[in-house]
Amino acid sequence: MVAQREPQEQLTDDEVDRVFRALADATRRDILRRTVVEEQSVSALAADYDMSFAAVQKHVAVLEAARLIVKRAEGRERLVRADPDTIARARVLLERYQQLWRDRIDRIDALLAEDAGPPAS
Repeated sequence: MVAQREPQEQLTDDEVDRVFRALADATRRDILRRTVVEEQSVSALAADYDMSFAAVQKHVAVLEAARLIVKRAEGRERLVRADPDTIARARVLLERYQQLWRDRIDRIDALLAEDAGPPAS
C-alpha cells in the first residue's frame, strides 16, 4: 500500500507529461498497480502478460522514466516497486484540478440561484 504523505514538491510540466503518458497505457497501469502492492521482479511481471519479455521491459522503462517506479538489482534479477512520492505528487495535482472544477460548479450554482430569484407567491 502506498503511504499517504505530502509530496516534497510539485511536478514540473515535463514530469506531468511523462506521468500521464506512462499512465495512458493499460499494461503500464497494471504494472504500477501490481508494484504498489509489492515489489516484483521484471520476470514475474512479464510472466503475466501475453507479450515478450522485451516488451514488458520497455513498459517498465517508461514507468521508470516517469519516476512512477523504482528498479533495483538484486543478484541477477531486477526488482520493481512503485515510487510513492511521485504517485503522491500526481495525486495532489489531480486534487487541485478536482477543486478547480468544484469551485466552478459552485459558481454556476450560485449564478443559477441568483437568476431564479425569490420564489413566486
